[in-house]
Amino acid sequence: MPARSIVTKRQQRLGAELRKLRERAGLTAREAAQAAGIAESKISMTEAGRVGVSAERLRHLAGQYACDDAEFVEALVAMASERGRGWWEEYREAVPAGYMNVAELEHHAAEFRTYQTVHIPGLLQTEDQMRGTFASSVPSLSEEQREARVRFRLRRQEVLGKLPYEAVIHEAALRIRAADSKVARGQLLHILERSELPQVTVRVVPFDVDGVAGISTTPVVYANGPVPQLDTVLVDTAHGGAYLDAEAQLNRYRAVLGTIEEVALGVVESRDFIHRLAQQT
Repeated sequence: MPARSIVTKRQQRLGAELRKLRERAGLTAREAAQAAGIAESKISMTEAGRVGVSAERLRHLAGQYACDDAEFVEALVAMASERGRGWWEEYREAVPAGYMNVAELEHHAAEFRTYQTVHIPGLLQTEDQMRGTFASSVPSLSEEQREARVRFRLRRQEVLGKLPYEAVIHEAALRIRAADSKVARGQLLHILERSELPQVTVRVVPFDVDGVAGISTTPVVYANGPVPQLDTVLVDTAHGGAYLDAEAQLNRYRAVLGTIEEVALGVVESRDFIHRLAQQT
């Protein structure tokens, strides 16, 4: 099997999970290769996501690594058995590679939650909001680049209503304008409309809520996998998205989001808050 020329975050994640299992078993790559009857380079390439792994071999490796969590192993087998190209691959030459990984993460998530402090979540943005946001990008984008990003983000939004999605939005994000007051008001009304979709929940953290200063101000997306071990945290940084999946990191962001959700307004109160803000805009 030839090595992949492009390795996605999901492929890297599968390889990383196999590496974790091997290391927990106390085996070197050479020892694992000998036990599996394959070349050591095959183990290394698989763990790097550079080559795929068959369901049979994956189960065999899991057995060699003494992993008795059948549900987890079958979740890995499902990842390894994925074939075909996702819709996002149509845009690979048109938008940054990071966009591909976000769409892939959303597509495979069982459910996801997000906390946004200064931006409206991409899945809840209007076209005008998107264009205003991309128009202020640094470095600046050409019209062709901006429109490709708009089309891509609109395509991503098709996931809404198909799986549980909870967005907690800080008041600052609701008030920061991507363009003029008309666009801002339209965006707020659009959030109210989207919040009525099945399985979509929108809640607000207003400025006057006490006890939020020490909570992370970094935008966060938490995607649940088929089993807790395969959950993923996506954190926005100045240099792009950082994907976190270590157990300690997952536990930390579960706690962070839990705290944020505790202080956020309820669903009805949040809708009333957004409605009043729209009337004032």
